[in-house]
Amino acid sequence: MYNDRKSLAGPPLLPEEDQDRHCWGIIVLLKLVLPSGSLQKGTVELFEAAGLAISTPDDRSYEAFIDDPRIAVVRWMRPQEIPVYVGEGLFDLGIGGYDWIVERGCEDQVVQAAKLSYSRRTNRPVRLVVAVAENSPVQKPSDIKPGSKVTTEYVNIAKKYFADLGIPVKVEFSFGTTEAKVPEIADVLVELTESGSSLRANRLRVIDTIMESSTTLMANKDSWNDPEKRRYIDDLVTLLLGVLDARGRVLIKMNVARRHLEAVLAVLPSMKMPTISRLYNGKDEYCAVESVVDKAGINVLIPRLKQAGAEDILEIPISKVIR
Repeated sequence: MYNDRKSLAGPPLLPEEDQDRHCWGIIVLLKLVLPSGSLQKGTVELFEAAGLAISTPDDRSYEAFIDDPRIAVVRWMRPQEIPVYVGEGLFDLGIGGYDWIVERGCEDQVVQAAKLSYSRRTNRPVRLVVAVAENSPVQKPSDIKPGSKVTTEYVNIAKKYFADLGIPVKVEFSFGTTEAKVPEIADVLVELTESGSSLRANRLRVIDTIMESSTTLMANKDSWNDPEKRRYIDDLVTLLLGVLDARGRVLIKMNVARRHLEAVLAVLPSMKMPTISRLYNGKDEYCAVESVVDKAGINVLIPRLKQAGAEDILEIPISKVIR
């Protein structure tokens, strides 16, 4: 329906291409900025599963392309910068951690269009925590002595946190290897953690959680309030959340004799209600039953279904669940 990449991102549309755009019902295209670094792999996997495969010319390129008529520009940027660029309107949409929206003071400049439950290694939210050395006498935040040195990437959040506690501390920006700086270089650390394993490996102990953070699809406020762009944003949200909702779910299909149907249904969970249809065999002895269930616990569910009378059980992966 359209010709090539250049027609999406570069020069003005030619008349023929413009006609193609009207065929799609799309004229105003979205500019999208995605996170490089630890979130990049998960972002690529999410978009590919949503039918929005990201192609990049080479590993060193910050330009990318999504073969979708709603998206004109795709760039890879550091997560720390994304809330600012989206807030300023340089991009319509961006993906990054909620922690960086707060740290960069962009809560009033961007709209959280969707919470995307994926992070560096898991689908759980991450935590921004306060930690001290394992053998430190500090047991709780109020034990931190005035004048203590705090090392962190999240300078603004840390300053506000300690100001709210009424503890005057010296907050220093960390360029990395933050865990290695306590206790020799700094007294306290404010750091993002997913499982806590890195903190434990460096003999650090968490004494408080400042906030939880999830990967967020953020939108520029003007783009969000533009009816055409909002429609395209909602389309992308539907696709991305459909993938995330499908993760951890499977479709279960089975044949069940009528005499065992109630027993099987008593065991079988579902999103709403199971689907039941009659098998075409000239009789009414068997039903086909299917349901979407959580993958967690499937190892227990399938034997129970068999014991209840289910036969020919199939477990089928799901790519999207659109509610």
